[in-house]
Amino acid sequence: MIEPAKRLKTVEEYYFSKKLREVNKRIAKGVPIINLGIGSPDLRPPSQAINELTLRVHDEKAHQYQSYQGLPELRQAIADFYRDQFYVGLNPNDEILPLMGSKEGIMHISLAFVNPRDEVLIPNPGYPTYESVTKLIGAKPINYDLSEKNNWMPDIEALEKRDLTKVKVMWINYPHMPTGAKATKEDFENIVSFAIKHNILVVNDNPYSFILNESPLSFLHVAGAKKIGLELNSLSKTFNMAGWRIGMVCGDKRYIDNIIKVKSNMDSGMFYGLQKGAIQALSSGNMWFSSLASVYEERRQLIWQLAEMLNCTYDKHTSGLFVWAKLPDFTMKSEEFIDIILDTKGVFITPGSIFGSQGEGYIRFSLCMPAEKIEEAIERFK
Repeated sequence: MIEPAKRLKTVEEYYFSKKLREVNKRIAKGVPIINLGIGSPDLRPPSQAINELTLRVHDEKAHQYQSYQGLPELRQAIADFYRDQFYVGLNPNDEILPLMGSKEGIMHISLAFVNPRDEVLIPNPGYPTYESVTKLIGAKPINYDLSEKNNWMPDIEALEKRDLTKVKVMWINYPHMPTGAKATKEDFENIVSFAIKHNILVVNDNPYSFILNESPLSFLHVAGAKKIGLELNSLSKTFNMAGWRIGMVCGDKRYIDNIIKVKSNMDSGMFYGLQKGAIQALSSGNMWFSSLASVYEERRQLIWQLAEMLNCTYDKHTSGLFVWAKLPDFTMKSEEFIDIILDTKGVFITPGSIFGSQGEGYIRFSLCMPAEKIEEAIERFK
């Protein structure tokens, strides 16, 4: 047996990769599990996107290698989307890079800007991939704590007291996953000022702006953000296209050029039909967002009801695909709590601890389940 690379000792298999195997084994044995854990949209993408994908499969050039930078018309559609929805001006020629899902962008950006032994600021709680990628490239993750008391925003004063001389990149994620907290323009302005002062590249991971959120905000909308910032975005949640793997990174040409150096050595372009379908999705009007909000609002009301049955508390002013709920004040760990529920009620909920130590004492419900299934889960607790 050839020994694996030492870097693999720094990370574990992704929690959902392991846990869903367990859940699927139970389902295979006939156990009726209701999965309220993972945020994989169950709704259909825009019909025009599906129709365009189907049509373009027959194009003569559809099955050839595609441009590393994506189709010019896709970059233009992304620029138009950012202009219309975020009031952000982007040059489609050199300030936008389509990605095969924004998750790959986390690796590309890290490889492009972070050296071994550099330090990277990671939100706690936060998306586990920020930390695992940092470790895989040989850099050092530095957690910065977020708390409910501070609306899950970075404590800039606390960060200023740290030694930041080795910090190269800071990951932020607003609207925040897992808590659903929304940043204000002032929050972003404070982060921009902090980053400029300490010469840190800030990356905002922004896939949840259009889920139960009446005021979408891009980090790049703030003055000075392009000097020190990038933004990742995705069609996965906004347009129910998670399996299509279509994302983007936006920012100053100097940053995008460096990311292209990495990306062009790691893949050979996105499938033509997917890009054409994405263009159609990005042109969806406000009726699309309204209909999406209507479905998720119904589901959220039911999840709130379920959370209350578990004696959990939650914030009604959040956005995104999840409900972040605080457990009752007792000594049981969140992972132990959800395992008991899985064993006794056949309902899978995500423990907050997988998002970092600051997530302990919380659980996360997904809205990616039909209302009737959530109602069935509620019945199991009566």
